[in-house]
Amino acid sequence: AMAAGAHRAGPLKQQNKAHKGGKHSGSSQRRAAGRVPVKAQPRRRLRELSRVDRRHQALQLRRQRKEAVLAEKRSLGSRDGPPHLVAVVPLHSRAAAHDTLRLLQSQDSAIVRAGEGGVGGFALLCPRLKQRWRFVTAQAGEEARCGLGSWPRTRGSPSKGDVVRAGDLHAVLDLAKVADSLLFILDPVDGWDSSGEHCLSCLFAQGLPSYALAVPGGTDLPPKKWIDARKKLAKAIEKRFPEAKLFPLSTEQDSLLLLRQLSTQKQRHLSFRERRAHLLAYAAEFLPGQESPLLGTLKVSGFVRRQPFDVNSLVHIVGHGDFQVSQVDAPPDPLSLNPRVAKGQKRSQDMEVQDDSVNGTDEMEEDVKVLMKADPSKQESLQSEVVPDPMEGEQTWPTEEELQEAEDSLKASRRVVKVPKGTSKYQAAWIVDDGEEGSEKDDDEDDDIDDFLMEEAVSQEGESSEEEPGEEESETMTVSECLRDEQYDEKMEEDEQMLERYKQERMDEMFPDEVDTPRDVPARVRFQKYRGLKSFRTSPWDPKENLPRDYARIFQFQDFSRTRKHLFRKIEKEETEGASVGWYITLHVCNVPVSVMESFKEGKPLVLFSLLPHEQKMSVLNFLVRRHPSNTEPVRAKEELIFHCGFRRFRASPLFSQHTSADKHKLERFLRPDAALVVTVYAPITFPPASLLLFKQRSNGMHDLIATGSLLSVDPDRIVIKRLVLSGHPFKIFTKTAVVRYMFFNRDDVMWFKPVELRTKWGRRGHIKEPLGTHGHMKCHFDGQLKSQDTVLLNLYKRVFPKWTYDPHVPEPVPWVRSESALPEQEVEME
Repeated sequence: AMAAGAHRAGPLKQQNKAHKGGKHSGSSQRRAAGRVPVKAQPRRRLRELSRVDRRHQALQLRRQRKEAVLAEKRSLGSRDGPPHLVAVVPLHSRAAAHDTLRLLQSQDSAIVRAGEGGVGGFALLCPRLKQRWRFVTAQAGEEARCGLGSWPRTRGSPSKGDVVRAGDLHAVLDLAKVADSLLFILDPVDGWDSSGEHCLSCLFAQGLPSYALAVPGGTDLPPKKWIDARKKLAKAIEKRFPEAKLFPLSTEQDSLLLLRQLSTQKQRHLSFRERRAHLLAYAAEFLPGQESPLLGTLKVSGFVRRQPFDVNSLVHIVGHGDFQVSQVDAPPDPLSLNPRVAKGQKRSQDMEVQDDSVNGTDEMEEDVKVLMKADPSKQESLQSEVVPDPMEGEQTWPTEEELQEAEDSLKASRRVVKVPKGTSKYQAAWIVDDGEEGSEKDDDEDDDIDDFLMEEAVSQEGESSEEEPGEEESETMTVSECLRDEQYDEKMEEDEQMLERYKQERMDEMFPDEVDTPRDVPARVRFQKYRGLKSFRTSPWDPKENLPRDYARIFQFQDFSRTRKHLFRKIEKEETEGASVGWYITLHVCNVPVSVMESFKEGKPLVLFSLLPHEQKMSVLNFLVRRHPSNTEPVRAKEELIFHCGFRRFRASPLFSQHTSADKHKLERFLRPDAALVVTVYAPITFPPASLLLFKQRSNGMHDLIATGSLLSVDPDRIVIKRLVLSGHPFKIFTKTAVVRYMFFNRDDVMWFKPVELRTKWGRRGHIKEPLGTHGHMKCHFDGQLKSQDTVLLNLYKRVFPKWTYDPHVPEPVPWVRSESALPEQEVEME
């Protein structure tokens, strides 16, 4: 039998009888009477790989991955690829960047080009190593000085020494968006300070590229102290940077080791920039337009990174908006490794500092080839909104006679009823159009009234919990009279407002969504836009019902995930045509405001990203966020917040809602510290993945990081439901019935809300049977006997939409300092 060879499976495969499931087996199984049908084995079956083949396949895959990583390392900073862009970020006010940069400049046989590219920094060319670097500085500390005379300074900056713009968070984040590596400069004693910690939190949330940690000035300490300081630093950085290595930076040898580490370490990928071409401006020139000197063409030069650059796609200038490109030029490469370029300037032993003229415009003028011009038929349009047609709801087109008749009869009271997109014919008949704003205004007023009712309840609760309010007030008066200090009074007022908000947040936690029924307005009028639901989870809610007018302005995809997959597949197949990665190009960006050039001259980084199709259009974006532990202040829904989403920055007033797998999501009035929430806002479409940082601007202009997360979806159909809870108290309790009061205050309201189901805090369910008397008492039936301390609740629901408050302009933040005014938790205890 052994000589005959291995057994081969025949065409018929044995299949054992399935286990009978007792009573669950159906009539078809009983009819089959245990017979199993013969199942022919398909001939085209994947051949099972032998052990040797499996090993060989794994080896090949491993080799391919290794080669891809090596190819990426080799291309970075090489002759064909873009220069290795390193952003230098000092994390301590005492950590000076200029010492580090001087050491890096002192490399043998390296050509240094200082004072180029608008952002303070220099380029380093090493023909011997066939490497080229570009170092730029991003000041993260409270105050940083620089000693390189050619670095730009901010206009109007204090004149004591060379003070670079301090604590510019936007510059740090913008450079980290495009940098290949970050070089963190630490203090040898403390590592980083509070503003450095804040900067690190923002960078980690945005996405950290490859990094290295350098500690200059360690040798100034006595050897024993330096060893202790290194041990302490290594322990301190372990939490933020596990397995990171500290590089002391005191000698040329140290700087050479650091350069080697930067060039050989594995590159970390940031997903939002991998699929979009981008560049950091190396030189820029502004040509004013004929109509207005404030608008014109901006010629931006830089190295293309990550993806080929298509002239027909739009570009986003970070912090300034979306623009069209008219043409792409190919000027000579200013950082060429070719020795012919540096002829006559390179000496045998030491390096030579080559100073180019301002902004490098002389290079742009000579020997420029036009690579491509925009094709108007293929070019993306800048249209970001749909212009709604007020007559869209009309069914037929009237004749001229009918139009004349209608005009004669309705000349006095002629108006057009605007119907929101997606409204049915039946719903359109019920829309009441009060002037321009109509239902939106009412909705906002409703929400404001709801919030006011809750605030009133909070203030009453606060008054009752304070023992002697009068005495406390007189005490604060005497303090202010003694000090007679307006600033102190303002601070006290801010603290009062903050305390009030803490109380509101605590009340919302203790009594979620509860409001007091108004006495002056009938409940059926006040809550007419709300409805009852049998079950919040399973009851249907049409996503196209009663949409606001803003929904007529936005774009919606038929299938967002399919469009995204199609676009990404196209990028992976490298089907886009344009300027290849590593080329030095000049973009002619149309209709750019002069403020962009002014900010570049001030030394701020100018970063351009090419947009994917549809990314200029407005839609409803949903972000999944978590509170950042550094901030505990209450944040209400519809407060203005600052969004850093991928490569964009904008201001908007978002809605917060729960993150669930259901089709309806409950609105949250505050940003919860303990759970992940979804933030909904009108904003330009961005294809995920993209990181999100949420900032809140303080009254003094600082930006506090309050939450971090990522883009969840672009979906206008995501239903956010606001819940209102009306509460009543059992007055008389019987076996399964009870008389409930204080929920309503007149008989008609009880009859109006009779169909809505009741529940209690202790888990009983019931319904209203009939009203008793005329003052809102009602007889209710429950599924069990109530306890006397129970509370009867009635839930009402309404769909809410975000406000259209999108503003692409974000003010520059003031240098960040830790807030001292945050109230500790124990101060806000509520009895």
